[in-house]
Amino acid sequence: MSLRKIDWRKYAPLALMLIFPVLGSLYGWINTRPAADVYTLVTDFDRATPFIKYFALPYSVWIFYIYACLIYYYRKDLNLYYKGLAVYTICALTCYLIYSVFQTTVPRPIIAGHDPFDLLMKFIYERDRPFNCFPSIHCFSSYMVMRLLWGSSIRNRWNVILITGMSSTIILSTLFVKQHVILDAIAAVLLVEFTLAVLAIVDGLLRDARVRQRHKRSLGA
Repeated sequence: MSLRKIDWRKYAPLALMLIFPVLGSLYGWINTRPAADVYTLVTDFDRATPFIKYFALPYSVWIFYIYACLIYYYRKDLNLYYKGLAVYTICALTCYLIYSVFQTTVPRPIIAGHDPFDLLMKFIYERDRPFNCFPSIHCFSSYMVMRLLWGSSIRNRWNVILITGMSSTIILSTLFVKQHVILDAIAAVLLVEFTLAVLAIVDGLLRDARVRQRHKRSLGA
């Protein structure tokens, strides 16, 4: 197929995904800021949770997985794609606001080995400072893509199994690689649910306003 024959306009909505590098830059700035006070939310549950280096793999592919889900939603349901971008942006900015006033940390184990998973864990620890954990961005975004699917018209047996399974694995990986604690994950889920509830209220108000406007126009006619 000739590139000239491709209708590039239909791919224009994908340009909105450029919000990800913008948000990533903001996070990079926040994550390098020195913290006057850093808190810990470690519970007995977290102390009992083992460190499993093999979960470094699902932890590392997280952002590519989120991209893949959103592109899939774009192909199947454009409104679901827009909703995903909106929820992600709102939740990410909310996290950044929380991080700026309430920094938390998670104790990390010492990685002494040299196999591929050890090296991957070292890379993760070197790349991401042990701050700004509550709520977890990995967890909220992974929960978001499966939560959106559950309430959508495009859900079927296979996409629910695949997306729910992968999202759950990534959420668990944040605990097993000791990047987050259970309260970080719980807060992430609540953040998504709160954001979805607010968006539903706003959507309902806008819908009612449109109905009233049409009603006024009909009376005027």
